[in-house]
Amino acid sequence: MNGYLMQKQKFVRGEDLFIESFSPENRYGTVFEDDGETAYFYAVEQDEEGKGQRILDALHIYETTKTKKKKNVSELMIVWSKDWLKCALIIDSACHAIFDFEKQGGYNINEFPLPNSFWTKHGRKLTNEIIQNLF
Repeated sequence: MNGYLMQKQKFVRGEDLFIESFSPENRYGTVFEDDGETAYFYAVEQDEEGKGQRILDALHIYETTKTKKKKNVSELMIVWSKDWLKCALIIDSACHAIFDFEKQGGYNINEFPLPNSFWTKHGRKLTNEIIQNLF
């Protein structure tokens, strides 16, 4: 891994989970949230005082169904690039999403939701090239 592992946690999909990870070098951060039905990965920016945050972008990660009987444990990792301008969400050793704060891009597997009008400057498709540029 060519970066900094900032969060690592075991979890069960479909159970409430909220994990933050902020860069120590700038005001950028990420939040992973599973509300029991849907999981999203958010790019956030702290205000200058470090008291408030605004959401820059949101990436859909997965949906869960309440009918699952078996609760599989997964492993989540949040990894930052060495320049603290890219951040990846890794679940069970697979990259599911990356935020590039320098290029203002959010990339994920299912390319949902559509890019927003104020921050995201590129398409959503998470490619091997984007992943390799981080790692």
